This record gives sequence, structure tokens and C-alpha cells, in this order.
Amino acid sequence: MGETYIINGQVYIGRRFEEKTLRLSQGKLQVLEAGAPVPQGARAVDAAGKRVVPGFIDVHTHGAVGVDVNGATAEDLEKISRFFAGNGTTSWLCSVLTDTVEQTQWCIDQFKAHGAGEQPTAELLGVHLEGPFLAAEYKGAMPEYLLRKGDPELLRAYQERAEGGIRYLTVSPEVEGVADMIPAAVELGIVTAIGHSGADYETSLKAIEQGAAAATHTFNAMGLLHQHRPAIMGAVLETDVYCEMICDGRHLHPGVVRLLIKTKGLDRVVAITDSIMAAGLPDGKYHLGVNEVVVEDGDAKLASTGVRAGSTLTQDAALRNLLAFTGRPLKELLPALTENPARLIGVFDRKGSIADGKDGDLVLLDGENRVDTVFVRGRQLER
Repeated sequence: MGETYIINGQVYIGRRFEEKTLRLSQGKLQVLEAGAPVPQGARAVDAAGKRVVPGFIDVHTHGAVGVDVNGATAEDLEKISRFFAGNGTTSWLCSVLTDTVEQTQWCIDQFKAHGAGEQPTAELLGVHLEGPFLAAEYKGAMPEYLLRKGDPELLRAYQERAEGGIRYLTVSPEVEGVADMIPAAVELGIVTAIGHSGADYETSLKAIEQGAAAATHTFNAMGLLHQHRPAIMGAVLETDVYCEMICDGRHLHPGVVRLLIKTKGLDRVVAITDSIMAAGLPDGKYHLGVNEVVVEDGDAKLASTGVRAGSTLTQDAALRNLLAFTGRPLKELLPALTENPARLIGVFDRKGSIADGKDGDLVLLDGENRVDTVFVRGRQLER
């Protein structure tokens, strides 16, 4: 693969935009001064009038374009990767919804069998297990009969099967046995988030002290703040854990998005999609794990209860929503889709910002903050 130079663009470095030249070689980045010469034989991409930002990272998604992660073969996972890359998401975790042990093992096997094809697509960084160690009262779209008590040995078996590929885990702190699971997850190299939970304030704080580092789709499927009972909501707002947020205008009112950012600060919010197989497709009937889902006007709900079940959001749309909801400048909001998720799951050494030696994951945004061009590990995506 030859060298590519991106010239004349406004490049996002150090949380501000400035004109720089970027060199992409062997999948890695090098930042050069604006006007640096392009060697003969190298490819030049003119980014005049565009902003060059790091590729987006989605740590919580259940699928897209007709593919549900819980039923996705290795080839299906690559189909999701292609779709995500086209929307600026250059890295992602596949979120496995609470399922049987056998099906979860199968999902892990598909993740291991997944390999990048000839064309550049989003990099599948690992697995997110959303359950099964969750509270029935706040199950959301989780099948209640498959929920389990905390089981560190089962988690260890999953991680061994994944050969270390499980990066992220959602648990409910109040579920029996979960208190012992969080330190075990940390030992296994798994970042733990708390959610789907009605845990009280003290139980939630203990989970955070034991190593929980994030809150799953904050405000959704969790006990809310009361002045006498702060609950899990109060604990995650008060402490330094990262807070996931679904910015589709349905899961969170724009005022709540603004409140969350003001409370947590721009360094502690992570924009996720929580998308399901309907993302990128029209309204209709779909499924999420074992659940039947109906999508109307882009809003996904369980067919049986009407409970909201994931989203049809993409990260580029989430960014534009954030801009509209908050009125903040692009330079302030980008970390929610880039640096923060990279730091959360421990890949900031190679993802999440534009710096020498990092992976060549880049998105060129036009004047309306729509995706114009995408590079994944130094290779331009064919759109």
C-alpha cells in the first residue's frame, strides 16, 4: 500500500482545528506542517473546505443493515463493519444481548472468526456483553428468563473462549454475586459498566469503588435520581465514571443531554448508538436477540410491550444531533465519539485522536458535518 497525503484540511489536533498535512503510511499516521511537500508517486487527497477528525468509536451496538449481533456470522459482522465505516465509525464493539450460554459462546466464536476483507471496513475491536448478570426489574429488552446471578467463573470461561476479546461488560450492581464479579472482570481485562439497574446509591458507589468504570445508556433502564434516594443515577453523576448517552432525541430529551454534559463534563460522556439490525433500513418488523421489534418512524420498540428496544441511530447522526441539542462547537463535542470511548476501553494508544504513530482512522466532514471521506487504518473507504 502506497503513501497517502491529506492536504489543505482543517485537522483536529489537541482539541482544536488547524491546517496540517497528514501522511498515511502502512496504516499509521504522521502529522506534518501545512504545505509539506508530497513526494512524487504518493497519492494526494485535497481536503480543502473540510475538517479532518478521528474516526468514531461505537462501544455499544447490537447491529445494523439487517444483521443482529446475537445471530451474526463472521461474514455478517463484516457487513455491519462496512455499513458503520460509511457513517464514520471506524472501530466498534459488538454488543451481545443476554442470551443462552450456548448462543453467547457461538457469538464469541463468530467474533474470533471475523476477519477484515479486502476492502477497508470498521475494525471490530472486541465484544461487549450486555448481561446476563442484570436486574429483572430493569431488564428493558433483556429476556427475563435468561438473566443470571453473578458468576465470575462463567465470565472467565467466556473470556478464555474469546481469547481476551471481551472488552466491555454491563452488570447490575444489586444482583446477587455481581459485587464479586467486578474485580474479577478487571483482572480479566474487561471494563465494567453498571446499568439495567435499580441499585441504591450505596451499592452503586461500592461497585464503582470496586472498579466499575462506566454507566450503560445513562438515564435509560436505571433507577432515577430522587433527593432522598440518589440511587444509581446519583452515583454515576457524582463520580468520575464515563456515562454512555444515546443522542437520538428519543432516549434522552435534548435538555437531559445538556444536563448530562454539564454535570459530567465533556471528558466523561460517550456517545453510543445502541443500534439494532434496523439501523440503515426502513420501518418494519425486526428482532433484537430473541425479541420481536417493531420500528415506526425510526423508533424501535418491543412488539410485546412497547418498551423501547435500542435505536436506529448512526454515529454521524448522533454528532449532528449533539451539535443541534447543545449549541456547542464541533471541537468540544468530538471527544464523545473519539477520545473518550478510546480511553474507556483502553485503546487510546492507537485510536481516538490524530497523532504520530496512531492508526490511520480518519473522517473528512463537509461544511454540514456530514461524512465525506473515510480512511480506515490508512486505507480510503470506497463510498
